[in-house]
Amino acid sequence: MDTGSPHQAGQGGTQGTAEAAGGEPAWIALPPGLLRMRRLLLVVWLGLIALAAGLLPGLLAGPVWAAFALPPLALLAWGWVMTERNWRSWRYAERADDLLISRGVLWREETVVPYGRMQLVEVTSGPVERHFGLASVQLHTAAAATDATIPGLDPAEAERLRDRLTELGEARSAGL
Repeated sequence: MDTGSPHQAGQGGTQGTAEAAGGEPAWIALPPGLLRMRRLLLVVWLGLIALAAGLLPGLLAGPVWAAFALPPLALLAWGWVMTERNWRSWRYAERADDLLISRGVLWREETVVPYGRMQLVEVTSGPVERHFGLASVQLHTAAAATDATIPGLDPAEAERLRDRLTELGEARSAGL
């Protein structure tokens, strides 16, 4: 199902419902700002934990006890790699009748949200996301199990996607 790197499909431009050769959807990858934001949060939190775990015992009990900083630092290195793998796994595609969202490193999860079932499409952006110039699109449907989110989009792309999905949702639900 995967046609290669999700970054080959674009970086969140204004793709319509175009499909690639062979009927595969034209996947759109998330922008790199989301990766930078998540890595910064990882470094801040695990860096503080490593500093506290190594500095306090090192000063109070001796330099050998500073080795307590190694597990958080190892976790930081592992998290650095896994954060990128997770970021690369996220992608979405707009098709004629629905929106596809794909994510997951070990367990791939693909969500199909029919336009006619969308009840609410909202753009959210917390303080950290705003600092990095990012926004998320939250899709709400009648079935709570199919609510979906596309994180880390450029705010202009998030608004474009919200407007397009709202327009398509209104057009598709008119017949219900």
